[in-house]
Amino acid sequence: MKNPQVPRVLLVEDDPTSRAFLTAAVEAVPAYVDGADSLASAMALSASQDYQLWLFDAHLPDGSGIDLLERLRRSHPRTPALAHTATGESEVRDRLIASGFSEVLVKPLPAAAIRCAIRRLLGLPEHDQPAAPASAAGQSAVWDDDGAARALNGNRAHIATLRGLFTQELPNARRSILAASQLGNLEAMRGELHKLRASCGFVGAARLGEAVQALQAQPDSRALLNQFDLAAQDTIEQAG
Repeated sequence: MKNPQVPRVLLVEDDPTSRAFLTAAVEAVPAYVDGADSLASAMALSASQDYQLWLFDAHLPDGSGIDLLERLRRSHPRTPALAHTATGESEVRDRLIASGFSEVLVKPLPAAAIRCAIRRLLGLPEHDQPAAPASAAGQSAVWDDDGAARALNGNRAHIATLRGLFTQELPNARRSILAASQLGNLEAMRGELHKLRASCGFVGAARLGEAVQALQAQPDSRALLNQFDLAAQDTIEQAG
């Protein structure tokens, strides 16, 4: 039987690796987590269940976190809401805050930072200490084990699980990005790269993460696309 004093959180994230990471982080608050991968599935869950907190991705396949927040606010005006996004631009953060989100979490980030934000909004004691930020300088290894350990507070079992899920999804993401580039569809490329960048940080895919970030800045660069493709292949080949 579930403890009625433990809060229930609605988590909305369409990327499977990011959703698995965020679920593990939130469950350690402790909290119960219901996960959704779209605006429609989140609306269905909220129709049958009350939540003490919402944790919404800013970009969803059938809308946005702002769209979802606006809809749910009509019947739940006081539920605290956190947004999470892989976009660090101040304009995006300001727009999310203005729409009603209390805080904006920029992915990737350590599990401890997620728990601290949830505890602040729910008025719970904060037990976690903020994790030391990883240095971005000189990250060129395919897998950054120390970075992944920092993100998941040293939980090696979670790291292995998430990396397995990540490497299963990576070939499809690579094909989608290369196909979008071939068609000249930069908007589709940016959407796929946006999702992949956060996942790279969660699992410590350092070289691929650097290549994704560079390609996001210049999606029409053939040289950066080739670097991304090589990094993706190396990551797949060295998975384990």
